[in-house]
Amino acid sequence: MNSIYDIQQLLKRYGTFIYTGDRLGDLNLMEMEIDELYQMKFIKIQEYQVAKLLLVREKNRIARQKGANNA
Repeated sequence: MNSIYDIQQLLKRYGTFIYTGDRLGDLNLMEMEIDELYQMKFIKIQEYQVAKLLLVREKNRIARQKGANNA
């Protein structure tokens, strides 16, 4: 798993399609779904950790962009 797209593909395997038009909102929903899949033991800890890391990185990237645009 190397990208947010890969996380979307993982979620699709379990019947979850997320697209609200709000990137940050989508990332938060993906994170909640990943948490739930892990808690129910559908995904391995390695998949869970990588997905969480990618989601945090993307959220931070968006936050930096918004900060730069407001400056």
